[in-house]
Amino acid sequence: MMENNNKIICAKDVMAKQLLTIDGMATAREAADMMRKERVYSLLVDKRHEHDAWGIVVVQDLVEGVIIPGRSPDDVNVYEIMTKPIITVPADMDIRYASRLLHRAGIRRAPVEDKGEIVGMISLSSLILDHDLF
Repeated sequence: MMENNNKIICAKDVMAKQLLTIDGMATAREAADMMRKERVYSLLVDKRHEHDAWGIVVVQDLVEGVIIPGRSPDDVNVYEIMTKPIITVPADMDIRYASRLLHRAGIRRAPVEDKGEIVGMISLSSLILDHDLF
């Protein structure tokens, strides 16, 4: 069991609290510029309205949707390459199960959700690199 001083470690304990959002109409160049400037690998894509779902755009989306096909980053909108809807991890989920969820879904990172709100981001690499779990 992943415990630290007899306390179960949850997603909210290891998540990054920095959340950056971008509009789906922004260009791939704007997304890449924001990622580079903020030194992040993903951006949440804003909901268009209250009943809409969140989206996410990650570096791999830029590679697969812009670079590999040889498209101009100024001619590609984020909504064309993003993933939507997204898989979220409950804030109180044990990191063992959160890690398994990400692994089985084939994703490296996911937003952390608490009471219907996105409160952070968890990634497989941050579990190993940023925390004393071993």
